[in-house]
Amino acid sequence: MVFVPYLEALRITIEHSNRYRYTRPVELTKHRLMLRPAESHGLKILSSSLDVSGVPQISWEHDIFDNSVAHLNFTAKTDELTITSRYELEQFNLNPFDFVMEIYTNDLPFAYQGEDAVDLQPFMQPQYPADEDAVREWLRPFLDAEGRGKTLDFLLATNSAIAEQFGYGRREEAGTQSPAETLRLGTGTCRDFALFLIEIARHMGLAARYVSGYLCSSAEDESAPEIADNSTHAWTEIYLPGAGWKGFDPTSGILAAGYHVRVAATRNPDQATPIRGSYLGDGSLFAGMEVAIKAVAHPPSDSPAS
Repeated sequence: MVFVPYLEALRITIEHSNRYRYTRPVELTKHRLMLRPAESHGLKILSSSLDVSGVPQISWEHDIFDNSVAHLNFTAKTDELTITSRYELEQFNLNPFDFVMEIYTNDLPFAYQGEDAVDLQPFMQPQYPADEDAVREWLRPFLDAEGRGKTLDFLLATNSAIAEQFGYGRREEAGTQSPAETLRLGTGTCRDFALFLIEIARHMGLAARYVSGYLCSSAEDESAPEIADNSTHAWTEIYLPGAGWKGFDPTSGILAAGYHVRVAATRNPDQATPIRGSYLGDGSLFAGMEVAIKAVAHPPSDSPAS
């Protein structure tokens, strides 16, 4: 008889609430939500709920990247909109180095083989091709004189260097900085650093995508990242044959696992906006918004995983 040991798992709770206020009742346009964590062999959703004021019509779809998207259609005017999602999760992806790459990918640069070379093309095109010279100049210390290096060593080093060399600061405005602007300013948000690493990977011939999700905190585990705060988080996934899409968090300088909960993975940052929608009327009708996010990871339990 063969006994299979139980997998340890982090138990994660996430509550995300957005409240929008208006000076008088307004007509809301269709809203698009990307808030539901992406289930996989490493992440299991135990329970979930989505509560929206005004009881709109809600429909669900998987977008072109297979992200779970909710569409809200409102039938009545309102002076306040509240969207609250709650999730209970089990996270089994605790070891970010639990993978083996194909031998041909050990050294940079390398070319993807077979159908990978076709399917990954959209994720290999730089979003800011004009910034290539600036990006490559920053990369010089991480490569030899011929522009070569060990793939995993290079990715780990650049991921760590972004966290060490650039200052982190929250920015409420939407959008991302270009790589050249991040280099010039020396500061950025998690989404700016994620985009910067994406462009680094793409200029080196690697497929990369943008990830939006949650970075959990833990009062009981000193190894938990220190940058978890009252906001969503962003990081980068790079496709490594044999390993698949591997997450790199350049804001904290670590690989994404355990405390990272992926919600959306897209080709470019603008495609991963957690909540997208508006109202009919001019800007003076908007009275403000409040965001509250609580994402907490609890240490692995001694009890068997369900």
